[in-house]
Amino acid sequence: MQKEEKKKFTRQQKLTIVILALLQFLIILDFMVLSPLGAIMMKELQITTARFSMAVSVYAFSACAGGLVAAGFADMFDRKKLLVLFTGGFILGTLLCAMAPNYEVLVVARIFAGGLGGIVSSVSYAIITDLFEARQRGRAMGFFQMAFGASQVLGIPVGLFLANRFGWHSPFWLITLCGMMIAVALVKFIPSVAGHLNEKRQRRAIQHLKDAISNPGYLRAFLSITLLTTGGFMLIPLGSAYGVHNLGLKMDELPVLYGALGVFMIIAAPLSGKLCDSVGPFRLFVTGSVLCVILVRIYTTLGITPLWSCIAVVIALFTGVIFRQVSAGVLMSMVPETEDRGAFMSLNSAFQQISGGIASYVAGLVVTQSGNGRLEHYSDLGNIVIATMILSVGLMYWVVLYLRARVTVTENYFNKSVKIKEAQE
Repeated sequence: MQKEEKKKFTRQQKLTIVILALLQFLIILDFMVLSPLGAIMMKELQITTARFSMAVSVYAFSACAGGLVAAGFADMFDRKKLLVLFTGGFILGTLLCAMAPNYEVLVVARIFAGGLGGIVSSVSYAIITDLFEARQRGRAMGFFQMAFGASQVLGIPVGLFLANRFGWHSPFWLITLCGMMIAVALVKFIPSVAGHLNEKRQRRAIQHLKDAISNPGYLRAFLSITLLTTGGFMLIPLGSAYGVHNLGLKMDELPVLYGALGVFMIIAAPLSGKLCDSVGPFRLFVTGSVLCVILVRIYTTLGITPLWSCIAVVIALFTGVIFRQVSAGVLMSMVPETEDRGAFMSLNSAFQQISGGIASYVAGLVVTQSGNGRLEHYSDLGNIVIATMILSVGLMYWVVLYLRARVTVTENYFNKSVKIKEAQE
């Protein structure tokens, strides 16, 4: 009976994960909102695919820098205080995006917002790892990943509607307003998260960062998540332009596509979390990778395609994406020691962001736009994505081998009667 009680979420856990998921929704939306606006902004700002991809990627590069800076001190303070502080900074950065008069100012504002947004995400992951047992984390991560789907079904269609009607600045005003409301909820309802302060070793910020980044086991995880993110982000920035110019979708059909995908992801993400807790994270990761490889090949070689066929293909593709995201998140949460969680999650976020930024920029270099607007070499980009996904399976198994070798994490992350080999299953 006691074992079953440990698997249930407490009332405080439920409230915390809801608030953190809403905050993550805004972080993801702030990063992704430019992608579906590509067809609008490239025309209005008279910029090339490469410059547009740069506007997307600088957010990620800045988030990486923020994660590296935060890693040194992330385990030295109450995580709630850090979360509130950097959430306020993120809201300010998004406000600057809303007021940007041109492309150059927008890029500077994106750098500011990205740096602070990346820190917010890493602190949120650390809080989840602190407050949820290992056998709960699949469900917790699944619910947390609903933010991605919610940004599709709620944020991106609304953003497209506002951009079409009031201009591309308007989505950033909406994000700023929502961010202010969530900040109030953070202050009022999130509990203090300071248990790690009792266990941490006395280290200066720079030494703490060096210890975390030089740990061989941690390096395995960072390499794995870097490659995972690289493949995942290559197709996203130019997705709307590909849909319009290559698949033959109309501008007013894009909200339908993103909305349908978002509804599916809101439903699928928590179900994937439960599945992860049942079958094991690595098995789910492999399954998701196989699905992605097949569907990426299909998607990137499509010609003119009806809207509902596009929706079916994209939903099938993102089924694999969700499986990979949820299972990878659970595996990453098992890697760090308690006193290193903040630093590890900050570095983990930093590597994700820089790989996402590189992927977005490379996508802009590989894919070119012809005179009639059609994107060329998109299938070549798909082949690169497939290669990274195949390689990521091997690297993730390398992480599993590290977890199996760490006998000491059995009591930290599982019930005492459960062996660490369950991470492999």
